[in-house]
Amino acid sequence: MSAGEAKTKKTPHAAFAAQTARAELWRVVVLNDPVNRMSYVVMVLRRVFGLAEERARKHMLEVHETGRSVLWSGTREQAEAYVFALQQWHLTAVVQADGTAA
Repeated sequence: MSAGEAKTKKTPHAAFAAQTARAELWRVVVLNDPVNRMSYVVMVLRRVFGLAEERARKHMLEVHETGRSVLWSGTREQAEAYVFALQQWHLTAVVQADGTAA
């Protein structure tokens, strides 16, 4: 190393921030089931995600018509927490890798 070169060292915070920036996103996907009424699904989506009535209905109809709807995308830990909350309300939901980096 010459006198003009400086060796930089990443701090733990900078390393974590760089790792987080490259972290994979995870999706919360709710799946259709023959048990829950449409109005119940809308109510659960509003409570768990804080969605407006219209947006919750849009997701409910997407689930009803296509069998699934992506409700949220972000960190794996938060996605797992959302799926757990939906399952506590007896909705069928899964965590799926988004396939894109943040």
